[in-house]
Amino acid sequence: MRSAKLSRRSFLKLSAMLPWAVRAGASNPIPVGLELYSVRDELKRDPEGTVRAVARMGYECVEFYAPYFEWTENQAKQMKKRMDDLGLRCYSTHNESAFLGPDKINRARDLNLILGCKYVVMASAEPAPERGGWVAIADSLNFAAERLEASGLRAGYHNHELEFTPLNGVRPMQILAKNTKPSVMLQLDVGTCLHAGADPVAWIRANPGRIRSLHCKDWSPDKSKGYTVLFGEGARSGVLPGGAGRQPLLRTRDGASMPGGVPAETCGVKCLERRGEAAGFSRNVPARVLRPRGGNESPGSTSGCGPYRCTPPAW
Repeated sequence: MRSAKLSRRSFLKLSAMLPWAVRAGASNPIPVGLELYSVRDELKRDPEGTVRAVARMGYECVEFYAPYFEWTENQAKQMKKRMDDLGLRCYSTHNESAFLGPDKINRARDLNLILGCKYVVMASAEPAPERGGWVAIADSLNFAAERLEASGLRAGYHNHELEFTPLNGVRPMQILAKNTKPSVMLQLDVGTCLHAGADPVAWIRANPGRIRSLHCKDWSPDKSKGYTVLFGEGARSGVLPGGAGRQPLLRTRDGASMPGGVPAETCGVKCLERRGEAAGFSRNVPARVLRPRGGNESPGSTSGCGPYRCTPPAW
């Protein structure tokens, strides 16, 4: 995998590679969503009120994380009704690894079906620090995939830095991709991928059709800032695709604050669009390069490889 120093040409190549850029019309922008871990304190205090506030910011979809698993089915139905009233969708949830295991997979399935989800994503894992540990995680994802697919759901995995940090010369994400069914979605966190020194463009090219959503996390190599930089103020450029693909663009924050103490997560879609428009971006085009003051954020999600196939780079 190449280093994280990505050129504008590299991102333009990614734009051409993305499946919706091949087949999409320009009149149907991809919905922008928020990973609700970004507003975890508010969500804990007032789940419905937080979802309502997120919708008012202009977000069109949300991603719930582990605490949703404690809801009763009636609470999940009430949340689904609230989302329907607000015009929000939940395409995926983030889950502890145990939620995809044999003891809890049925409950995860039932709650995700109620919420109208497509993907049940393992948010992280702590395997034994060797190749066999990651193969065991792959086996657990395959188990979950088999149990979920009969209900129309798919299993997924979300990376952090660990998965892109080489282990005896091989990145654990490569082990997971190689040893899981093609139906297992590999949700790419762009910021942690870059932080680990990996190339998200090369990764997507090597796994067409499997990176079905991206977490749009900005990151700065300045150790005093790290993941606390605001949208567009990180270290790299990114592709912010639009078009007919209706998969969500999930924005996630790790607790940064805007001037005056305003939480960064309160920066809604209009704020993001203004930053993007300053860089010549519109969500209503199939794919454009977003270059906001050197930002690394790479929002987007792939919705399957469609008619496009690419030749993976040599690893």
